[in-house]
Amino acid sequence: MRYQQNTDGCFAGVIGETGLGDDAYRDLLGQCSGALEKLRAGAGGGTLAFMDMSEAAGGLQSLEPIAEKYIEAFDHVVCLGVGGSSLGARTLCALSPAPLSGERPRLHFMDNIDPDSFAALFGAIDPARTGFVVTSKSGATAETLSQFLIALDWMRSALPGAQIADHFTAITEPGPRPLRNLAQKFSIPILDHDPKIGGRYAALSVVGLLPALIAGLDGDALRQGAAGTLAPLLDGAAPENFAPAIGAAINVGLAQNNRVTATVMMPYLDRMTEFGAWFRQLWAESLGKNGLGTTPIRALGAVDQHSQLQLYLDGPSDKLFTLIFAAAKGTGAMIDAELASEAGLGYLAGHRMGDLLDAEQRATAAALTQCKRPVRIIALERLDEEAMGALMMHFMIETVIAAHLLGVNAFDQPAVEAGKEMARRTLETGRP
Repeated sequence: MRYQQNTDGCFAGVIGETGLGDDAYRDLLGQCSGALEKLRAGAGGGTLAFMDMSEAAGGLQSLEPIAEKYIEAFDHVVCLGVGGSSLGARTLCALSPAPLSGERPRLHFMDNIDPDSFAALFGAIDPARTGFVVTSKSGATAETLSQFLIALDWMRSALPGAQIADHFTAITEPGPRPLRNLAQKFSIPILDHDPKIGGRYAALSVVGLLPALIAGLDGDALRQGAAGTLAPLLDGAAPENFAPAIGAAINVGLAQNNRVTATVMMPYLDRMTEFGAWFRQLWAESLGKNGLGTTPIRALGAVDQHSQLQLYLDGPSDKLFTLIFAAAKGTGAMIDAELASEAGLGYLAGHRMGDLLDAEQRATAAALTQCKRPVRIIALERLDEEAMGALMMHFMIETVIAAHLLGVNAFDQPAVEAGKEMARRTLETGRP
């Protein structure tokens, strides 16, 4: 495994009455068996396509030439999409630092429909050296289609007579739908979004992999990491020996028995800044149904120790904390001993920056435990493509198992669809 999960700090035996009791935990673990059986059946029968990490499912060989074309032809690549059509790709691409040379294009993820953001972007990039990836699973997402129409018109006006189709790639489901129809009208290449993969579960499909390849990431390693997480499940592991099942049982148990209403995702790595946003959609949209679910909260250590930790330690005890640790000790630049001593910071003298990060993350976990807050620790030896693929698959599977325990459908979002319909009606009639 590319990560280790420690859940000791979630149980009553360690933190007292705010922790989950053994009887409730064992009962929920037993209920996880049905979920694991369904997952195994879905993986084998193709109904849960997000679990298929084979080349046939990922299509890496077909994506690599497209990525190479974007890398060679463009200085900027604009990714248009929202929600699951963007967050997974953003999370993956955050692993690769923004290019400082012309070896790779700079990626811009345009999720929102703020006119000022588009005006600023279009004012700063050269259309002749810009490519677009437009993603909408349904092919009818109003925000993405409006972005696409504006980008298409901008490119057509800026590059009269140019082959506009060479600057765009569309990703959408097969069949008649607005995005596909528009792309075909302008001879824009189209990649199929697998209809059996929901947007928020699509990070390791073409939706996330094409931007990741453009960013210079190793797509094979991403999928190998995900396959490593799945291996115990597919080999028949019992719930108590499968990390995502353990995580799901703890989440649901704390919600049902200990009034835990929120779950905090707090990695200690800048390259995981976007991970919290991806997890937030996955957890909220999959579980927030029929009055159930817990509220996901995005945080970043050590930054948010200075903005949220006061509430976490001394506010209401209604949160589960997931801290993702890096192997930071002994890494980074050395702090000059003389300068530190002159500043009265002798405790920093002779240490590296990573030593401070290591101390901060371990101290936060200890403080949360001392304050009797449920906390689990996920430790990484290093953050790379394989580790990220493993973590993303862990939380997708954990979410599906939690949905099973709650008795909700992990793959629909009925309330979101109602809001989209109201927005369309407002445009048509002037009122919701």
